[in-house]
Amino acid sequence: MSKKFRVVIPPSVKKDLRDIVEYYYEVNQQYSRKIFGKIVERISELEGFPEKGRVVPELRDHNIVTYKELIEEPYRIIYKISNEEILIVAVIDGRRNVEEILIRKLQRK
Repeated sequence: MSKKFRVVIPPSVKKDLRDIVEYYYEVNQQYSRKIFGKIVERISELEGFPEKGRVVPELRDHNIVTYKELIEEPYRIIYKISNEEILIVAVIDGRRNVEEILIRKLQRK
């Protein structure tokens, strides 16, 4: 049996998720629940398979290779593996300027 990793979702990412749900809830409640469920499902997959994602291309271009991502169209789930813990850094709409958003978020840390 493979080792289980602990997934950590900080308050800032929980807020990102709430914002996504609230945005779609006004338009289509069913879709809002569906996209939330899919994002949560993708995040939970990391418990058993933390290496599943790819290195974030926009960060790799800056020689930053410690962050990985999973895609749940149109969202990108950005995370970092540390020991037996997975820190979810952001859930970002991939249609936005992901590079700018990520660099701004990482500079705040």
